[in-house]
Amino acid sequence: MTTVLEKESVRKVATGRTEDEALIDQLRHSPQLALYLQELQQLLADEQKKRAQFYEMITPEDKAEFINGEVIFHSPVKLKHNRVSRRLLELLGAYVTAKDLGEIGHEKMLISLTRNDYEPDICFFSKAKAAVFDDDQWQFPAPDFIVEILSESTEANDRGVKFTDYAAHGVSEYWLIDPTAQTVEQYRLRGRKYELVETVNAGTIKSLTVSEFEIPVKALFDDAAKKKALQQIITL
Repeated sequence: MTTVLEKESVRKVATGRTEDEALIDQLRHSPQLALYLQELQQLLADEQKKRAQFYEMITPEDKAEFINGEVIFHSPVKLKHNRVSRRLLELLGAYVTAKDLGEIGHEKMLISLTRNDYEPDICFFSKAKAAVFDDDQWQFPAPDFIVEILSESTEANDRGVKFTDYAAHGVSEYWLIDPTAQTVEQYRLRGRKYELVETVNAGTIKSLTVSEFEIPVKALFDDAAKKKALQQIITL
């Protein structure tokens, strides 16, 4: 019997329809639909056992994610990655705190979605969403805004499964920052998919989700520019 995964690997996009719609339509007309469903249910049951083991295994010292049934441990980041992350965290954190807009997460916050668990580089929760958080909480719902900083080991997931999963769970804005090319790709949610707003390497970038948050792109890659932008935020 052909498995669901094998079916999915050879699916084609029907004209004017998404891959998901084409796959669902293909399964709906298959006489093996019930068998596929049984296979999927068993797959998910086995995966949930692995996920429970992941929760028991990880510690606060771990940088780990659970993605499509696999535990992914991350290696230490390069200095250029850390510098970009630190600069954006300082700028966004100062702004969100000054405006009392919500909660900022940084690297170690575990975002638990329907199937997968991620630790984004930076994320933002609106004040309304963060209002129900508990001080001892260690798992969190989908944020409103996520930033991932690209590296050789993470780019495939940042552009692949995370790109799809964040959109499917309503993360309204997604930035991909390339510390080598010194660019920022800004995406916004349209329906259940992201569309590219712009790719910038100069000028300013303005968040669509964090109200009126706008910074020079250079401030992400240069400490002097970051310091100047931070001073402007503090005086708001």
